Amino acid sequence: MTTSASSEPPALGPLLSAIRSPDDVKALPEADLLTLAAEIRHSLITSLSRTGGHLGPNLGVVELSIALHRVFSTPKDNFVFDVAHQGYVHKMLTGRAPQIHTIRTYKGLNGFLLRSESEHDSYGAGHAGTALSAALGMAAARDLAQDDSHVVAVAGDAAFTCGPTLEALNNIAETTKKFIVVLNDNEWSIDKNVGAIARYFNALQTHPTYASVRNTAADFVEKIAGKAVRKLAHKVEEGAKNLLFPNVLFEKFGLRYYGPIDGHDLPLLVRTFEHLKTLNEPVVLHIITEKGRGYQPALDNPGKFHGLGAYHINDGSTDVSATPTCSDIFGRTVTDLAKSDEKVVAITAAMPGGTKLEIFKKELPQRYYDVGIAEEHAALFACGMATRAYKPFLAIYSTFMQRAYDMIIHDMALQNLPVRLCMDRGGLSGDDGPTHHGLFDIGYLRPVPGIVHMQPANEAEFVAMLKWMAAYEAGPTAIRYPRGPIDGSPLDAPVAPIELGKAEVVAEGSDVALIGLGTTFAMAKQTKAMLEARGLSVALINPRFIKPLDASVLERFARQCKVLCTFEDHVLHNGFGCGVIELLHDSGITTPVERIGWPDEFVEHGKPDTLMNLHGLTAEAAFDKIMRHF
Repeated sequence: MTTSASSEPPALGPLLSAIRSPDDVKALPEADLLTLAAEIRHSLITSLSRTGGHLGPNLGVVELSIALHRVFSTPKDNFVFDVAHQGYVHKMLTGRAPQIHTIRTYKGLNGFLLRSESEHDSYGAGHAGTALSAALGMAAARDLAQDDSHVVAVAGDAAFTCGPTLEALNNIAETTKKFIVVLNDNEWSIDKNVGAIARYFNALQTHPTYASVRNTAADFVEKIAGKAVRKLAHKVEEGAKNLLFPNVLFEKFGLRYYGPIDGHDLPLLVRTFEHLKTLNEPVVLHIITEKGRGYQPALDNPGKFHGLGAYHINDGSTDVSATPTCSDIFGRTVTDLAKSDEKVVAITAAMPGGTKLEIFKKELPQRYYDVGIAEEHAALFACGMATRAYKPFLAIYSTFMQRAYDMIIHDMALQNLPVRLCMDRGGLSGDDGPTHHGLFDIGYLRPVPGIVHMQPANEAEFVAMLKWMAAYEAGPTAIRYPRGPIDGSPLDAPVAPIELGKAEVVAEGSDVALIGLGTTFAMAKQTKAMLEARGLSVALINPRFIKPLDASVLERFARQCKVLCTFEDHVLHNGFGCGVIELLHDSGITTPVERIGWPDEFVEHGKPDTLMNLHGLTAEAAFDKIMRHF
């Protein structure tokens, strides 16, 4: 059985327990490094079985992380990890191993790198494609300051499908002479990588020449200083050049290419980094790693073990909820819609598993498109399809849709194209923390002219809204929905017809009107019961639409009630409640509006109930605010 995260923390191995800083890594005899790697893997597998987390990516970078800290010296030297979900080993080697069992728990270690957590975390990130640009900025600042530190950017092969990564590559050679990029090539991002660049990397490592290249590299382990390394680099480089292109891709950008080499050959990695740090030219070191190395369930199912909750160590199994998540419902519903409408297509940005469009991919592969980690391109691609009368459902997490904001305004809304934005993880994302909370999409979509934005209050309404979106052709639509279930109600529950901009009045009342958006509708119902126990007449409204708001319903209750209260799983600034206040103000109505939502700050990581209690997203908090008016 999975052990509770609150029980006694797993014991660390003797070598790992002695690591309090990178200096301790440097002080270890070389013969102990492989043992340290084994202890790190054991600690990761054991600790994450309790808390969940990004197990697969971290098992794949154990040797790389040890080699980096063996050769370089943080915090003087800077490591910038792309996405940074593979930074757990770095945390363990910089004095945080005793806390690794707290990862992603409230008040514990963050699941990504965090500048405020440690001086060794030079850059925090939770979205892909940022490492090269940020690291290049650090290198430029270093050059201006004329210090002798090193900057190393570690990016997975999937990050090279991102626009920002390619934009950074275009600037590196013109900006600095001292810069190291580590291309960690494991063929996976969250799901299997897609696109031409991914195929190039895959062809490179699976080409027959690759095996001999790696064998040749291993022969040089014992004599890899200076001239021998340059000879090895040249030999490997020439072999790689001839695999696909006349010249290696990176040399077109002015970076010297080294590799591919075995990313789990620790002595080779150490000696290679020792050489690379002596160079005065920007370089790319291409390493081949296995995502999930050292744990068979993670090797067998890399997608699942990219990031998951608690699991059983013996076989990697997880406890399955009997209640379908919104992602499950979305994947099934859109697939069924496509079966009855040949114009429906599905688009994702490297997230078929997270969005559950893997269902669509399996049953209707000819109308399924995974564009890689490229949200801007995904939005434009959807716009193009919409011009040809197709009905694109673009499924991207709320926190990642931010990257496509220019396209939403300039291409989608301005041209009134009926693209359907399906924003998974709309609201708090709990354990993943501030980089993944979907708490800003109402604010960034509310000002966009012509866009329709919705949020369902239960699962059956979610299905009804998706069907309504499929039929709506007047312009762009968006729907936000949570990571898990909404209220667990059956999918075949009765649902009042969806009408553009029309709210559902669930209960009439004359003292207080409660307006509960989406997942917070249940909280509004709890508040209603508490207020009625005090003798108040309470109206209950399911707004359904964030934009356009139902002016007639809101104005009616604002005129007949003493106070309104809005509920939303979103920041209060420029959120749903602000929209209600603006509407009433423009109508000359002065009825006070209390609001329940997230504060004007980046909310930390932790279990939703813990964070909601901490920040006042509770029926009790709503009750207290409302009772001030009576």
